[in-house]
Amino acid sequence: MARLFPKIYFHPDIVDADKASLSVASSAVLYGLSVYTVFNIHEQDGEWLAFRLGDHYKRLVDSCRIIGITTFENEWTYEQFEGAVRETVRANNPHEDVFVRASVHVDELLPGTRTKGLHTTLSLFLLEAAPIVPQEGMRLKTSMWRRIPDNAIPSRAKVNGAYVNSALARQDAMDAGYDDCVFLDVSGHVCELSAANIFLVRDGVLVTPNNSCDLLEGINRRTVLEIARDQGVPVEERTVDVTELYIADEVFVCGTSSYLAPVFEIDGRDINHRQFGPLTRQLREIHRAALDEPSEKGWLTKL
Repeated sequence: MARLFPKIYFHPDIVDADKASLSVASSAVLYGLSVYTVFNIHEQDGEWLAFRLGDHYKRLVDSCRIIGITTFENEWTYEQFEGAVRETVRANNPHEDVFVRASVHVDELLPGTRTKGLHTTLSLFLLEAAPIVPQEGMRLKTSMWRRIPDNAIPSRAKVNGAYVNSALARQDAMDAGYDDCVFLDVSGHVCELSAANIFLVRDGVLVTPNNSCDLLEGINRRTVLEIARDQGVPVEERTVDVTELYIADEVFVCGTSSYLAPVFEIDGRDINHRQFGPLTRQLREIHRAALDEPSEKGWLTKL
């Protein structure tokens, strides 16, 4: 279990972790009506650098728009959001890399099952940057649970309540002795893991499920695709069958909390003789550097 830092931003104050609470009668608790994002903070020479902070703010705005939370975008500019992140990081003064989880909670009491015009609260907390999946070779199992389709709970919106789906799927995989699951959509195509995007390499081409496959449009997914194109690697975003994973030259996953991790086994079938693939290793090194070092991409914001 990851270590939580002691100070939490719970709008409008910085409070002790045990004071940041929501009512059991709030929509966030009753219906899982919160949206969130998680991003990296890298500590370097006493300064903190946030990875793609503007994109993570936009994810919160977009998630709210999709599910109809109307108040957050009207009340929070990017500049205000960045200021709250800065305040939270400085209050905790971490001397290590951390993750920040930012959530917009609908905290209206007993409003019934609706989303519009309801009061929201922003929370921010820091946790240690411990990866949620093995970094030196994962074992995956195709899930018996299907990914929630876009016309039920949209995967493009990072909705807290929707993660019951991910919890069911990952627990099923863990109960069977695997590290995580491979989600399929209702048509049987590959989507993602419980909380990470998935890639495969076939004949030198980097392939990943496209945005219509009921997946989260991951910010690190987008980063990896951009890095690959910059390196001259052919890229395809398309539907993927699970049997393509079995015969792939390489498979890896990526996400904020997953970093970029190779997959060595899927449904009992070895991938690349259980070895790091060359493209996986190359992209992992460049991705790791992107999290830590300022570049012309402008992906890092100094706090």
